[in-house]
Amino acid sequence: MEEVVAGRHAVKALLRSEQTINKIFIQDSANRGQLEDILKLAKANKVNVQFAPKNKLDGLTDERHQGVVAMTSPQDYMDIKELISKCEHPNSHVMILDGLEDPHNLGSILRTADATGFKGIIIPKHRAVGLTSTVAKTSTGAIQHVPVSRVGNINQTIDQLKDAGFWIVGTDGDAKTDYRDIPGDVNLAIIIGNEGNGISKKTLEKCDFTVRIPMVGTVTSLNASVSAALLMYEVYRKHQPRTSKG
Repeated sequence: MEEVVAGRHAVKALLRSEQTINKIFIQDSANRGQLEDILKLAKANKVNVQFAPKNKLDGLTDERHQGVVAMTSPQDYMDIKELISKCEHPNSHVMILDGLEDPHNLGSILRTADATGFKGIIIPKHRAVGLTSTVAKTSTGAIQHVPVSRVGNINQTIDQLKDAGFWIVGTDGDAKTDYRDIPGDVNLAIIIGNEGNGISKKTLEKCDFTVRIPMVGTVTSLNASVSAALLMYEVYRKHQPRTSKG
């Protein structure tokens, strides 16, 4: 589960280590001059810092926190180059989550990725949910089996995937291609966008093609994890022979 590290010296040491940090909470009434080293290290490591009232930090830990609490990842991230190297054979598939914010969605997507044999999940470092205790719980153990890469720039990562032979598939309500026409015999990187705004314009432009999920009701979109599940199982259906179990 997500680990809490409290205290100025402990957090400073954590920032100097290679351990992944999801977020640092700093008491909003703390003397920022005394926390300058921590703030500089956090900025250098591109760690999200949030200022919060003392009762927020008190609720995170029973330890004497000195106005500083760090939240570490319950699972290590995999380097993107290592993830790509695991996808050398045909029919390797990964999911790219462009700014997903809900930890329950990420946990559910990890669970489905494990069930359908997807090789990994790629998420951005900024303005997106990371691996948290809620993600771990929702994934029901899949977080231990599906590698997650957290990258600084999604579009640069897409270029790396293209160089490695991946086709990039975006989801877009205005796409002309039905998701059931998605190919199952090539390496695919499927992109699911932010819950409210979808895939960013620049990322959508990098897609080799886009697909839509037909809808006949009154709502205009599906939950992100539901959309991801439909796409992952469509890919699974096409490259896995049916067995007596279904």
